[in-house]
Amino acid sequence: MNNLSCATKVVDMPEFHEHPNVRTAVRYHQAVSRFAAGEELAAFFHPDAVHTQLPNALFPDGTVRHLPDLIAAAQQGHMLLAEQHFEVINAVAAGDQVALEVTWSGTLAVPLGDLTAGQVLRTHIAAFLEFRDGKIIAQRDYDCYERLRPAASNETGRQAENGKNSP
Repeated sequence: MNNLSCATKVVDMPEFHEHPNVRTAVRYHQAVSRFAAGEELAAFFHPDAVHTQLPNALFPDGTVRHLPDLIAAAQQGHMLLAEQHFEVINAVAAGDQVALEVTWSGTLAVPLGDLTAGQVLRTHIAAFLEFRDGKIIAQRDYDCYERLRPAASNETGRQAENGKNSP
């Protein structure tokens, strides 16, 4: 395994490490994986940074956060999740722009809506980061969550898919 552990795996593509902004993007995802907060997380961002999360299963209206809200959201995420893992599958850099293909999984520490503590959420992410002075000034995430099913209805859903009636 390479030296980029911390719950973030980079698929074996050495060219990831050639561009300084890609290295920063990978280190950022490592920090988020271990629930970095406060100054540690802020160190990756330009003070004028904006993070945009496009509409998805958990945030149907999407979100737009400036740095203070981004830091607060990271702390809130740590209260919701027991653990999380990012895998950087692909990265492309041109100038001050980085595009990442990432998979994420997170284990709920507490119930969330119809979901129970212990359930694992998974999403496939296209992340576009813009850098200024070596720091992230803008991030846009397109999160494609795998189907979210309440734990109690998983068996019912499988039976329905197989054409069986539930009791």
